[in-house]
Amino acid sequence: MSSTPGREPASRPRTLIVTPTYNEKDNLEHFVTSVLRVVPDVDVLIVDDNSPDGTGAIADRLAADDPRIRVMHRAGKLGLGTAYVQAFEKGLAEGYELFFEMDADMSHDPLHLPAFFDAFAQGADLVIGSRNIPGGGVVGWGPGRHFLSKGGSLYSRTILGLPIRDLTSGYKAFRAEVLRTIDLGTLRSEGYSFQIETTYRAAQRGFRVSEVPITFVDRKAGQSKMSRKIFVEAIGMVWKLRLGR
Repeated sequence: MSSTPGREPASRPRTLIVTPTYNEKDNLEHFVTSVLRVVPDVDVLIVDDNSPDGTGAIADRLAADDPRIRVMHRAGKLGLGTAYVQAFEKGLAEGYELFFEMDADMSHDPLHLPAFFDAFAQGADLVIGSRNIPGGGVVGWGPGRHFLSKGGSLYSRTILGLPIRDLTSGYKAFRAEVLRTIDLGTLRSEGYSFQIETTYRAAQRGFRVSEVPITFVDRKAGQSKMSRKIFVEAIGMVWKLRLGR
């Protein structure tokens, strides 16, 4: 994943933004163009799980027009966690220094990206976009979704003894050294639990975790990938981590 030929040398560490996709044809192009408008000196890796709505073809078209955009096609719906692990492993092999997780549905506003880079510049190793600290929030959720998200974070940080306010956030970024150290090959969780597990492993290994406020805006197009199964998996994963399993 090379930088765009002719671009000025990046003023920040070499950065890869990873976005897993499944049926995001109505969101993907807007997402990618918005990210590159805010931070033009990054690369974007789209990991598409053979979306039946043609998201993969849109991704290929975007990549053909801009060398900052790359696509990883997978055979089917293999899950969020494995998408990130495969993308991170690829990016590590190619020398990236910072790795971002972002959803393609525009719930993760690219305008928050400069705050992440500021946190890295101040010494953070893992930066979490937090809905639960002053300045953060959510737009467009009903009471049930608020309960699941805030309840999941409170439950997780209580069991795991972590001070982090938003353990279930999927808008986050890592230094390469964090990903090398937390042993990506042993991660097996998905959804909420993937976010909890990666943050817990990083904190247990002494990395500095910082939260920056974000406003999460519920998707306008497409369907949420959140499910009861993902929530139940997260509850079980918290106890596995707490008991050292």
